[in-house]
Amino acid sequence: MNFAFPLALLLLPAVLLLRLLPPLQAQGGLRLPEHLFATLTPERRAGGRFALAALAWVLLVAALAGPQISRQSAMLPASGRDIVLVIDLSGSMLKEDFQLDGQAISRLDAVKTVAARFVAARRGDRIGLVIFGDRAYFAQPVTFDVDAVARAIAEAQIGISGRATAISDGLGLAMKRLSASDQTSRVVVLLSDGVDTSGKVPAVDAARLAAEHWIRIHTIALGPEDLENQPKSRDAVDAKTLREIAETSGGATFRVRGMEDLMAMAATLDQIEPNPSTRPPMMYQQPLWIWPAGAALFLLGLIGWRRR
Repeated sequence: MNFAFPLALLLLPAVLLLRLLPPLQAQGGLRLPEHLFATLTPERRAGGRFALAALAWVLLVAALAGPQISRQSAMLPASGRDIVLVIDLSGSMLKEDFQLDGQAISRLDAVKTVAARFVAARRGDRIGLVIFGDRAYFAQPVTFDVDAVARAIAEAQIGISGRATAISDGLGLAMKRLSASDQTSRVVVLLSDGVDTSGKVPAVDAARLAAEHWIRIHTIALGPEDLENQPKSRDAVDAKTLREIAETSGGATFRVRGMEDLMAMAATLDQIEPNPSTRPPMMYQQPLWIWPAGAALFLLGLIGWRRR
């Protein structure tokens, strides 16, 4: 326990002044039979009143000093960071070239597994979700309800936004929302396994606009094949463009060829954008002054009743 205003305790010796004050004489009032107080001498009566008054004074000073105890809040303080995940839902995300527990899974299922876990752990951040194919839209607005965002990721399906790859449209929609945000840190995490095929502007130009608004874009290039190494592959990812997007906006880029890379990416991203969940819990002071103040009020009432 500690005190908010410990200097108030210097008033404690003032209780000795009560000894110097003349005794108060009750005027009028109800007179009780003398035999009820036959066993009490005037000295004992005065001593009892002084003890009660002294205790009431001590309690009042203690209340004035503001006793309090430290408590740990179950709530995490807000980080001041907005993060929008931009996830590719083009047809190539159905390709089953990732392994989880010895079973082949699609790229989308791999992203769902890691992204939902990543989002659910970031309590204190505001998270949003943009999904894109032929067109982009917000599947979940920016919110502190990270569980709702994780559910939206788990429920995402190929085809609801078309099967093409409009990377720049997804980035543009995320940036439009983040540019209006007053948070001190604004971040886009882009996950794609293809080439920008239907965007209205080049994705790198969108990254330049993000840099002008102090928005960082981290990019994750999914899939075992690169367009640079396999230019004729239908499912090769344009890792070069995704790398340029990240570098232009001041973000980081990750090359993910399998589940292990995806897990490592999530851990590294937690270091680049520190997770609020890893910070010490918020502490607050619970005031206790009401208890000594209430006890002092009771004693003062008792003194007044005895005087009558």
